[in-house]
Amino acid sequence: MHSMYSDRGERIAGSGCPGLVVIAGPTATGKSRQALLLAQRLGSPLLSADSRQVYRGLDIGTAKPTLAEQALWPHELIDLVEPTETFTTAQFQQLAQARIAQAHGQGQTPILVGGTGLYIQSITSGLGIPAVPPQPQLRAQLETWPPEIRYAWLQQLDPGAAQRIHPHDRVRTLRALEIVYTTGKPASSLRQVHPPQYPILLLGLHCSMPRLQARIAQRTAEMLQSGWIEEVKGLRERYGPDLPLLKTLGYAEIHAFLEGRIPAAELEPLIVQHTRQFAKRQMTWFRAMPGIQWLDCETEDLSEQIWQRVMNWLADLPAAQTTADGSGHPPADG
Repeated sequence: MHSMYSDRGERIAGSGCPGLVVIAGPTATGKSRQALLLAQRLGSPLLSADSRQVYRGLDIGTAKPTLAEQALWPHELIDLVEPTETFTTAQFQQLAQARIAQAHGQGQTPILVGGTGLYIQSITSGLGIPAVPPQPQLRAQLETWPPEIRYAWLQQLDPGAAQRIHPHDRVRTLRALEIVYTTGKPASSLRQVHPPQYPILLLGLHCSMPRLQARIAQRTAEMLQSGWIEEVKGLRERYGPDLPLLKTLGYAEIHAFLEGRIPAAELEPLIVQHTRQFAKRQMTWFRAMPGIQWLDCETEDLSEQIWQRVMNWLADLPAAQTTADGSGHPPADG
């Protein structure tokens, strides 16, 4: 149950009106740690919004909470499906909305944390996601064509989706084409927005790009030392070298290294480079989200700053009817 008191024994004002706290931001900003500390302190359910942590066996490379961290506090919406299964944004939205509703029924304010912008937006904006199940036969036909041809088709059939999807994002390009060919309508035209009625506090963690790159480099080195290459070997042995998830960030580079296509000396720098590029795309997405309040991820008293923001927000909940107002954009990347 949601504690009505802080760890200092103070009554949490406005706790009778449950909402949702979101901690978002690019990779390597320490979101998971801050969310864990807040969940423990607030006594709230902790929900992951990471599109790869839903897969069992993808642990090190997705920075999934360790077993020790999971023992400290339950982490939900991770390890949901096997790597061979398809898991859509619509499925995530359905599970997350149901869990949030359950928490609200118990008087709890859950915490949603992650770097998958579409997952977070599906909850905070209430995106109406087309309920089109995967079409294996159609996908197999589409995959016989080169990626650049598929993307050109997407630009022609659904310009709105093509603007949001990177030309090299094979998975989302295929999904958008799948929706067009199945429904006869562009995916972008089917995305209606139904914002939730409960209040939302949206916190974003950021730092300058040079500092973020240093954090990415450090974390990449730690992941490799923790057995990331062995994790990829195990996935290849169990599911085969054609597993689609082996084409995602970090896993693709290690997969190529194991096949002899990337020299050992280039592996780590390449992962860091691609992760940095991914982080920049994440920041572009999150900067566009209305109402986000930004905090420097390297501030010494970050946990306390987050706690104070949450306490002030909870105190104002009876008067809150919409999402929290923002506090401007983060500084430009240096």
